[in-house]
Amino acid sequence: MVTELSTVGRRTVSFVAPDPARTAPITWGQRALWMALRRHGASQAMFALKRHVAVPRRARSDPERVYAAIAALMVRHTALRTRLELAGDEPRQRVADRGELSVPVVPAGSADPVAVAQRVADELAAEPFAHADDWPQRVAVVTRDGVPHQIVVVFSHTTVDFRAAELVLRDLRLLLARGRIDSTPGLQSADVADLEQRESHRRRSVRAAAYWVEVTRRLSRDTRMPQREPATPRFRRGVLTSAAADTATRMLAVRHRTTTSTVLLAAAALVVGECSGNDLVGIHTMVNNRILDGYPEAVAKLNQLALVPVELTGDRRMAYLLPRVWRAALDGYRHAYYDPQTLSDAFGAAGLPYATGVNPHCYLNDIRLSADSDLFGRDVDEAAVRGALAGTTFRLAERIERFTWRTRIEIVDRPDGLGLALTADTTYLSTDDIERFLRALEARLVDGAFTG
Repeated sequence: MVTELSTVGRRTVSFVAPDPARTAPITWGQRALWMALRRHGASQAMFALKRHVAVPRRARSDPERVYAAIAALMVRHTALRTRLELAGDEPRQRVADRGELSVPVVPAGSADPVAVAQRVADELAAEPFAHADDWPQRVAVVTRDGVPHQIVVVFSHTTVDFRAAELVLRDLRLLLARGRIDSTPGLQSADVADLEQRESHRRRSVRAAAYWVEVTRRLSRDTRMPQREPATPRFRRGVLTSAAADTATRMLAVRHRTTTSTVLLAAAALVVGECSGNDLVGIHTMVNNRILDGYPEAVAKLNQLALVPVELTGDRRMAYLLPRVWRAALDGYRHAYYDPQTLSDAFGAAGLPYATGVNPHCYLNDIRLSADSDLFGRDVDEAAVRGALAGTTFRLAERIERFTWRTRIEIVDRPDGLGLALTADTTYLSTDDIERFLRALEARLVDGAFTG
């Protein structure tokens, strides 16, 4: 089979940085991912972040400007020239001061360069990163008639998180447009790791571990979900796309002056509570930890899991539930920056299981690139929103043999609505149950928008 990368040219991009080579420990975010890798094995869906950037017209007329921008990006961000040393019990970060990046140059021919870029990103992500030898990103250039149109970047999640990837791409666009960036870059992966050795950070980690233990003790691992013979493979993913849920989520966020992420967290907790029969449910969610001093512009893997306990006793209408969820979420977010080894030790001392088997609680991962609550141009008439339910689509997607969560909800961007995806253990939720779960989530959002 002929692939996008099977008949391409290559360009070697060389770079020399002014700062010296050095080593550092891994960050807490990296450690969490590394511990998961040791437990469950590699998953490319877990390790690769795929992006592509349009080359501005000014840079298209000068291909050398494109490759100079890529080299300047490598010089600017030490995280992009950081490999992992794998000797010993735990990796260390090794920052290079110079090197070369091999860049495939892919002609689009008569095809749409954007579509070609998406296929190239898939191919670059399909090959696992060799973390000791590879740079933590792969770059390709898609051309038409010899002119660069798209730059493809596939990041290894071991060194950057979603926010860091967006910061890097912002700088790439600036370098393509201006040729230089005068501002100082944010903290890099090795810088963050050095900070985490400080006593103040250690104390913060201990406080976070105490919070996690206290909340975990309160949560029930038992549910009323009937168990059945699981499918093969055991885990299945379904995706529901809903314009009605998108509008309803924004309506609720605007009305109650909160974020769409909080609205979705509350709705997910309601459905999880209904499925499990528990009035107190634990929702794990990913936190980017950028609120911490010095971290907003950091290019590092800072994101870590939070644990949010949602109390469902009392009035479950959104007007009453959202303030409780907001307070619980803030508490969870404050305790989402920690050394995972400290957390593991604290759970062991308390006699609680830590990261063993399939987690019975729900993981909600909001991976939208834009999570605003703007209602501009949207018809918020109840008949129109409910009428949009007829356009909701559902499809079954991946089959997965091994997975960490009994239920994982992903919130994803879709051009025609809000994407709600559920990966579930078919021991508890059949493929039909997966669709019912997501449609119940959609219903809670739409009903909440019009009933309080």
